[in-house]
Amino acid sequence: MIDQLFEFVMNHTLLVGAFLLAFAAWVFYETRTAAGNAVTSSQATQLINREDAVILDVRDSKEFKAGHIAGARNIPQSNLDSRMHELEKFKERPIIVVCKLGQSSGTAQAKLAKAGFTRATKLRGGMAQWQADSLPVVKK
Repeated sequence: MIDQLFEFVMNHTLLVGAFLLAFAAWVFYETRTAAGNAVTSSQATQLINREDAVILDVRDSKEFKAGHIAGARNIPQSNLDSRMHELEKFKERPIIVVCKLGQSSGTAQAKLAKAGFTRATKLRGGMAQWQADSLPVVKK
């Protein structure tokens, strides 16, 4: 098996090189964007308690009702553009965008930042990490 791998690499150096370059670029992009725009569960808790942060849950309403952070506002990501006006009064407050796994909240966070929400951030790991950290959820 290892012999076949080495043979493949030797026969397809350009293909392997292109893959490694693309992989390195992806890792660089992910670490760069995740570090500056994301907060951990404990940082989110501090923002909620100390600065009255707004929690914006961008999951669909079925997932939201199954369990969400107390006080969270549910605006599904597909409706965010049409319902952005609902958040205008919170423009100066921290807004923490929450999704299921922390992957799709970056898109919503970028839309908010483009609309002038200077303190918009996302929850690293999403609701999955929030629950893994044994933090409370509300079910309605």
